[in-house]
Amino acid sequence: MKRRLALPAILAVAAAIAVSVALLLPSSAPPPETEFTLLDGRQVTLRSLRGRPVLISFWATTCGPCVEELPDLIQLYNAWHPLGFELIAVAMPYDPPALVQEFTQRRGLPYPVALDVQGKLTSAFGGVPYVPAAFLIAPNGNIVLNSTGRLDTSKARRIIEKYLKGTAS
Repeated sequence: MKRRLALPAILAVAAAIAVSVALLLPSSAPPPETEFTLLDGRQVTLRSLRGRPVLISFWATTCGPCVEELPDLIQLYNAWHPLGFELIAVAMPYDPPALVQEFTQRRGLPYPVALDVQGKLTSAFGGVPYVPAAFLIAPNGNIVLNSTGRLDTSKARRIIEKYLKGTAS
């Protein structure tokens, strides 16, 4: 009797581990075609950014780790944007647009910030249950890094560098 009960338990644990591992591994598939509405009202699509490495960073004004990683993201953007790198920060749906606007101006964020008032962007990227979360998209449109928690900027830099003009070895 114990053997019959043990097998389903083992299978359930194995399935849970497989799902967890799949969520942590980067997907080589491209994200769905997505349109970002930036704070200045401009619309940007992922398709319009093809040919360049793009980091999509999901964040919230009330998220401590999100605020802590801002200097790293600013440095990454300032150093590599002239070489073709793009970064779009996406404020979570629960962040009030006026607060996001004020926060962005006060912190002097140099990169584009998008609002996700209806949650369409978080849905397009698998729900984004935790922030900060980042998705690095290669010039061909495929996701090459999927990160939850504070971004490992050293790892991200190594990947981005492969795609930038004038920096690849």
